[in-house]
Amino acid sequence: MNFKTRFAAKVLNNGGVISMPTDTIQGLTCLPRFESSMQRLIDIKKRSSLKGMILLASDVNYLMQYVADPTLLNKITANTERPTTYLLQANANTSKMLLGGFDTVAVRVTSNPLISDLCTQTQSALVSTSANISGLPVIDSALKLRVYFHNQLDMVMPPIIGDNTPSTIINLQTGERIR
Repeated sequence: MNFKTRFAAKVLNNGGVISMPTDTIQGLTCLPRFESSMQRLIDIKKRSSLKGMILLASDVNYLMQYVADPTLLNKITANTERPTTYLLQANANTSKMLLGGFDTVAVRVTSNPLISDLCTQTQSALVSTSANISGLPVIDSALKLRVYFHNQLDMVMPPIIGDNTPSTIINLQTGERIR
């Protein structure tokens, strides 16, 4: 694990908000144990608090405390053809900031090395939302991240040029494909 990844984990463990490439698009990230960090994400994006955010994890064990029926997590695999986010019934203790106006939590398991390293170093799933002001395109350069968000982010890990296609979303309980 490189210095930048270790530093990002330290920032997250201290309640920070960072921008980092995910397995799909450039994201804004914090840890779900910090309500104040999730509120910062909402404020930075100028986003409605009624929209939920995604939990990214390298292992389903990081997601168990957020879902009502952890056995459903056994149906999730990181080895899908396309990154897939699953909606599951949230447990009663899951933050409303994470859920937005929903009773489901959005989770995605990925084999992405950066996400895996950060999950290991923080011993946590990662809250993730797209790196943009609500309603605008996702930002695709470190310079644009700094221009849009000024000093509101504690760290910026530069975007990786790639597909930038959002994940598929499936309600795991009903099988319905949302996106």
